[in-house]
Amino acid sequence: MKSYSESYREAGVDITAGYRAVELMKAHVARTMTEGVMGGLGGFGGLFELDVTGMPHPVLVSGTDGVGTKLKIAFDLDKHDTVGIDCVAMCVNDVVCAGAKPLFFLDYIACGKNVPERIAAIVSGVAEGCVQAGCALIGGETAEMPGFYPENEYDLAGFTVGAVDKSRLFDRSKMREGDVLVALPSSGVHSNGFSLVRKLFPDMTMYVDELGAKVGEVLLAPTCIYVKPVLAVAERMLVKGASHITGGGFYENVPRCLPQGLTAKIEKKVVKSPAIFDVIQKTGNIPERDMFNTFNMGVGMCLVVGKEDADRAVSMLDGSYILGELVKGDGGVELC
Repeated sequence: MKSYSESYREAGVDITAGYRAVELMKAHVARTMTEGVMGGLGGFGGLFELDVTGMPHPVLVSGTDGVGTKLKIAFDLDKHDTVGIDCVAMCVNDVVCAGAKPLFFLDYIACGKNVPERIAAIVSGVAEGCVQAGCALIGGETAEMPGFYPENEYDLAGFTVGAVDKSRLFDRSKMREGDVLVALPSSGVHSNGFSLVRKLFPDMTMYVDELGAKVGEVLLAPTCIYVKPVLAVAERMLVKGASHITGGGFYENVPRCLPQGLTAKIEKKVVKSPAIFDVIQKTGNIPERDMFNTFNMGVGMCLVVGKEDADRAVSMLDGSYILGELVKGDGGVELC
């Protein structure tokens, strides 16, 4: 007998819509399958067989996050196939900061009404993010919550688990004065600071000459996923640390990978910021200090490597450049 409840449907929860959404997303999930995946969708838990070949002392590294109020822009533009990339990126970019390779990902979607095509579009973005990160989408949950969320709105979050041998963990204790910070460029605002952004731009369909596009289209650009390039560099040289530049900007995130006694010295003039940040600053008359303490300013991630490895790292990372260096200090950031 097929699962169906007329009473539940009348209360606002259509379980058959959930089954339809799962059918629509299966092709997207199939794109993410890796060797460790066991079983398929529908079980109570996602199964993954851990291969520790080459890892005498395996360490699991986990990360969880959501997309935040950037989702409001997806609602405004009725575009739902990229926010899943953001969700994956916010998790896997954190995990790779330890030197770990993400193994698998699970998502959680809570919505006011389960529209199968919309849910499938969201999951298509999650799957694309997993492909970019090289991890498998092994499960998730869609919760229809009428009366809690508006019918056309949803929240999206997820988590990932990665692995790395203990000897390959990025180790801040190896950092020295004179080490170099290498900037990896962002695609724009990524997934932080959107409460401020949305206050400045109440109309996401507004065309902005400096951007050559509608402001919402530029803001909705998905977060870059840095897993594969960072791990490729780590295979070739000693990466001593990495910072994912998220909420809190430079001032909050760069110090998270630094040891006591060393400060990141960065010249503001070397930071390559996309036009969207200039538009945000001018529109809101925002002080420069607040910009660097809220947004990534065009730097989605930075790596710390020895001075002797800096040029080689830049040559391996598309669009990267030397952002600054480590000097003696209190472990913070000095923007000059």
